[in-house]
Amino acid sequence: MPEPRTPKTPAVDPDRDPLLIDAEADDEQVQRQPPIRHKPWLLLLGLVLVALNLRPSLSSMAPVLGQVSDGLGLSAAQAGLLTTLPVLCLGLFAPLAPMLARRLGSERVVLGILATLALGIVLRSVLGTTGLFLGSLVAGASIGIIGVLLPGIVKRDFPQHAGTLTGVYTMALCLGAAVAAGATVPLAHALGDNWAPALGFWMLPAVLAMLVWLPQARNGHGVHKVAYRVRGLWRDPLAWQVTLYMGLQSSLAYIVFGWLPSILIGRGLSPTQAGLVLSGSVIMQLVSSLAAPWLATRGRDQRLAIVVVMLVTLCGLFGCLYAPLSGLWGWAVLLGLGQGGTFALALTLIVLRSRDAHVAANLSSMAQGVGYTLASMGPFAVGLVHDLTGGWNALGWVFAVLGAGAIVFGLGAGRALHVQVTSEKV
Repeated sequence: MPEPRTPKTPAVDPDRDPLLIDAEADDEQVQRQPPIRHKPWLLLLGLVLVALNLRPSLSSMAPVLGQVSDGLGLSAAQAGLLTTLPVLCLGLFAPLAPMLARRLGSERVVLGILATLALGIVLRSVLGTTGLFLGSLVAGASIGIIGVLLPGIVKRDFPQHAGTLTGVYTMALCLGAAVAAGATVPLAHALGDNWAPALGFWMLPAVLAMLVWLPQARNGHGVHKVAYRVRGLWRDPLAWQVTLYMGLQSSLAYIVFGWLPSILIGRGLSPTQAGLVLSGSVIMQLVSSLAAPWLATRGRDQRLAIVVVMLVTLCGLFGCLYAPLSGLWGWAVLLGLGQGGTFALALTLIVLRSRDAHVAANLSSMAQGVGYTLASMGPFAVGLVHDLTGGWNALGWVFAVLGAGAIVFGLGAGRALHVQVTSEKV
């Protein structure tokens, strides 16, 4: 890997986790604390179960969005807002995670936020239109907070296997999304063609995760005493390139989560078939989410990998939108491979562009907070365009603009450089 802009600064290990919320690994006081090793298999099982719950409340809505809209009289713009709201909350509430963890401890926060996630899922199913939007807000906020905390726990408690277990975490996240996308419509049919209990069903995995996670909340590290302030990040062009790449590729991802089944239903598929196509596409992300970062870190920089995975994503999107339905599964597979790579590379860039854990934590917070807020505009734009045009064909322009922007900022973010900041204890 070429020398960074500051030659005296050591390069960051590609396997370092970008989502650390504190500086435990680099502070002597925290290093003296032993990692949690009581029943590590139970901790690992808890991590997997928590990760499995970070996407079902998002991906379960898309296959039944038409039924929800018809049942509650939602316009396409309102449906677009419904798919936008939880993604917006991912960005808006992510900055709360470090503050809550420093005050209460990461493990206790995860347990409490799992409870709010389950509550949000229930609210979507029982209070009509008000509950639908309120529950989506609560669920999105919960996912935004847990999503920042979980990889930091992986890095702290499994330091020798952080890269591998982060991959396992990412795979569990994708698996949860795929299962919810494929199973929600059959559940609705089994429950009397009623979408409400089918959406509410995904509260049960969250409750199971709470029960398994409870020992970690009792035995966790507790309140962290040391924090670092990083200065200059918001003025650094490279940091903004990483952030905008994260946001634009995420925008395409949440368009797929929120609207792909509706697009395919509009092209003639049944809701069950459309949900299965989305589920199959997400499952393919398991492959590229592991392979893409490994391959990208073997090259001189990540620019070529970023262009390749984004072009593969756009090919899959245009194929699903315009190509004959006879080849739909091939385009869905291509889409999944591309999007798994773009997401995994976005996380990898946060690590590679940071010179230490303190900078990585702050760059991660910036990339998630701003990036996911930006990403939320994509699903809303799709609903608005559909409302204005009465169809799906014009969405090709939305895909093209977002994809081209991701490539432009990805070419900047993919250079083998470090963000230029200073950090100090506070």
